[in-house]
Amino acid sequence: MNSRALRRVGVLAAVASTSAIVLAGCAGGGEPAANSGEKVTLTIATFNNFGYTDEFLQKYEDENPNVTIVHNKAAESGDARKNFFQKLGKGGLADIEAVEVDWLSEAMQYSDLLAPVPDDLKGRWLDWKEAAATDADGNLIGYGTDIGPQAICYRADLFEAAGLPSEPAEVEALFDGDWDNYFDVADQYREGSGKAMIDSANSVLQGIVNQIEYTYDEPDGTVIATSNPEIADAYKSVVERAVPNAAYSAQWGDDWVASFQGDDFATVLCPGWMQGIISGYAPDQANWKIANVFPNGGGNWGGSYLTIPANGKNVAEAQKLADWLSAPEQQVEAFLNVGAFPSQVEAYENADLTAYVNDYFGGAKTGEIGADRAEAVTVQPYKSANYFKYHDALQNAVNRVFDGSESESAAWDTWVAEVEAF
Repeated sequence: MNSRALRRVGVLAAVASTSAIVLAGCAGGGEPAANSGEKVTLTIATFNNFGYTDEFLQKYEDENPNVTIVHNKAAESGDARKNFFQKLGKGGLADIEAVEVDWLSEAMQYSDLLAPVPDDLKGRWLDWKEAAATDADGNLIGYGTDIGPQAICYRADLFEAAGLPSEPAEVEALFDGDWDNYFDVADQYREGSGKAMIDSANSVLQGIVNQIEYTYDEPDGTVIATSNPEIADAYKSVVERAVPNAAYSAQWGDDWVASFQGDDFATVLCPGWMQGIISGYAPDQANWKIANVFPNGGGNWGGSYLTIPANGKNVAEAQKLADWLSAPEQQVEAFLNVGAFPSQVEAYENADLTAYVNDYFGGAKTGEIGADRAEAVTVQPYKSANYFKYHDALQNAVNRVFDGSESESAAWDTWVAEVEAF
């Protein structure tokens, strides 16, 4: 392993407060097992729902009978992030590790600990998707999976009961405008129903922040988090207008998951991957629909990459599997499974995507909607290695306002102090 990589391992060890590091071989693998006849078990670590069902993965095993795949899925991105950075460079990670875009920049600091994507695969992804995972030496270290162009998913029955329009075209007209218009509709919904329209306040924070080009710091390292008027405005909008109209402060908690079976809220900001979350949590609910619209134009929320730890035992075989998982055909199948919208350029020419009708969402053409929403994205926020901790701390400030433990100003001041202490 080169000296730069060893220094990176040292940094990670210091962060994790460990006293000793035992390094495995720097480049596991060699000839893929499918070629050598050797049997191999490949582990994949993802989070939320990538659309990698047992049937989906079985196809690869059928094509490669010497390979067995074990898929481990964390409940949410934060759990996966913690595990990734605790073990990167030290051993114990899966052969393929999923990385979420909000902490990709952190992973890029240690790109030398990740096996590069072979050069002949470059150029398959959207330019901005590929560029984000390319290090200063030109190494692409992530196989792009999905992107998250946003629409609005809503409960048509609850809208109708609240006296609001309920058909997709009508709801698109209703939400066509800026964030203030979105909050005005939320006020109307509460007046008509007595309940919250928005699922969670922090999902709105995410939606607004993803429309800001420079959020918490700039490419030259200047920290602008606490002085950025756009971030201050985003926080103010969320705590003053989203919090009173939100059922929950944050997503992914047990109560939030269970509430899809009820009527605690009526809308969810809805990137493609969220469609699978909704249908999975409420499979028998027949009233969810999708509006091809998003406050203030368009926005991308989320999207992930598959990375391969360079000290893994099966690097060559893992590269082969990651190539297959991220190929256009498999990206389209993942979209069909859970709505994860492809980042592979060729996938957009696939009729299975462009003509797809999602019966769960009332026959919505979600492939077409995803393409429209992707075209509406005009800003890709700059996300440094510190983005996750700044944003997580701001989300915690919103949580404190939501639960009443701090006032709007006190929660902001706490966040400022945290940022200055980072």
